[in-house]
Amino acid sequence: MAIGTLFRSQDVPPDERFDRWREMIARSRANDTTSPHAGDFHAELLLMELGPVTVWRTSFAPARFRRGARRIRRHDAEHYHVSLLTHGGLTLAHERGGTATIGPGGLLVDSSWQACESHAHAADSTADGRPGAVAGVGLDLPRDLLPLPPHRMERILGRGLSARSGTGAVLADFLGSLGRHADTLRPADAPRLGTVTVDLVSAVLAHALEAEAALSPESRHEVLAQRIRAFVRRHLPDPELTPATVAAAHHISLSHLHRVFGEQHPGETVAAWIRAQRLERIRADLADPALRSVPIHALAARWGLPRASHVTRAFRAAYGLSPRAYRARALPERE
Repeated sequence: MAIGTLFRSQDVPPDERFDRWREMIARSRANDTTSPHAGDFHAELLLMELGPVTVWRTSFAPARFRRGARRIRRHDAEHYHVSLLTHGGLTLAHERGGTATIGPGGLLVDSSWQACESHAHAADSTADGRPGAVAGVGLDLPRDLLPLPPHRMERILGRGLSARSGTGAVLADFLGSLGRHADTLRPADAPRLGTVTVDLVSAVLAHALEAEAALSPESRHEVLAQRIRAFVRRHLPDPELTPATVAAAHHISLSHLHRVFGEQHPGETVAAWIRAQRLERIRADLADPALRSVPIHALAARWGLPRASHVTRAFRAAYGLSPRAYRARALPERE
């Protein structure tokens, strides 16, 4: 794993699983963690350190997390903790008396210097009777990295937010892509990815607090660039997707689109990036055994490239093989 540490409970003796998982969580969150399923604990956790920002994607059996005064005194660093849920439920009870519960697509923010207790609970159970998994992504970032005033942040701590639309959805999409591509990322990528994470979190919280004016121009550009990329990925099947339609969807001029994109992808045009994304989806489909019988032109049309001859030339230029030859290599004939 290039920039991450992966833990899987099946790789560890049963009596060590819960303690090992709990130790990894404790690297960035000073909690007392318990679970009624500790004796037969099932979990997976990918921990990524992106400069001063820690991102961890995990799925686990239901558990409780408690941060009391003693834990807080022993943990000097002041961090904001962001929890984004993808499966199950999470209830957080704050020392100030407030309680918030989120489900999939929900987001919670709390701080390392305030006491709280949270309960992660599953929505279902497995076919063999084991408890279902809770899944999500955690972010831990130093307090002084966020551009928002601390007194404004107090209003949002312990309050449930949505990551289903707007900047919240962009953040969720970015974090999902981090986990999917962690094994191809290099340590040199980590600081930049940490900066992008902070910019996106800042945008989500600034929107919730109606404090967008606190964001720097650089953060605004980063958030816009992430929105553009997320929009393109969602609309790749549309053959009418062009730089002009992308600009119109974001209410910006075509020249502004090229300027913002050029800051993130020097030397690459918007049209070239869209084409590369489509070709990559086609390449993945060609190597999928479940799609072996689907004609190549149908796979290409599925990703917004209906002209077979154009696809063949572009694919060969990108990967050195025709689509047919690539599929034959990836999926040799069964005997």
